[in-house]
Amino acid sequence: MKRILISLTLLIFNNQLLAQNPSFNTGPVFDDFGAHAPVQQTAPLSKDSRFKIAFDVAKKAPESQRNRSMESAARFINMQVAAGVDVKNIELAVVVHGQAVQDLVKPGEGQSPTLQSTMIQQLVRHGVRFYVCGQSAAYYQVRSTDLLRGINMSLSAMTAHALLQQEGYSLNPF
Repeated sequence: MKRILISLTLLIFNNQLLAQNPSFNTGPVFDDFGAHAPVQQTAPLSKDSRFKIAFDVAKKAPESQRNRSMESAARFINMQVAAGVDVKNIELAVVVHGQAVQDLVKPGEGQSPTLQSTMIQQLVRHGVRFYVCGQSAAYYQVRSTDLLRGINMSLSAMTAHALLQQEGYSLNPF
């Protein structure tokens, strides 16, 4: 119950922040997260633009909040689609290492899904690929069976990035 109240409080707080700056909105793909602002572009995107991008996440989210670095994947998708890019042309991967591996662990038995786990599951259903650094997972004693559904355990973050680069993914510098 306490976790649900905290989650609702954070959701309300997040919506209040968006209300304070009405130029930032969620959607059109993810309605509960991934806020972005419309931009009058001087170099508009083509609907046929293609993106293959890997995000690197090492910092754990604050308690009862979404990991902002992981949410960047949703923000990227929302803003590109809002700008006219075909959603089928966006392929994203998120490589997670360090303390951030703990953000991909399933809620304990009998616990409600968190804001974080709900966001991750929506991203996975949308086709965003998540890779956990096996070295970090071993350090934090996280097993593959502890991870949310659809999360891949890689030998290491370095390995995941090298393989994604071979598949044509560029590394998002933010």
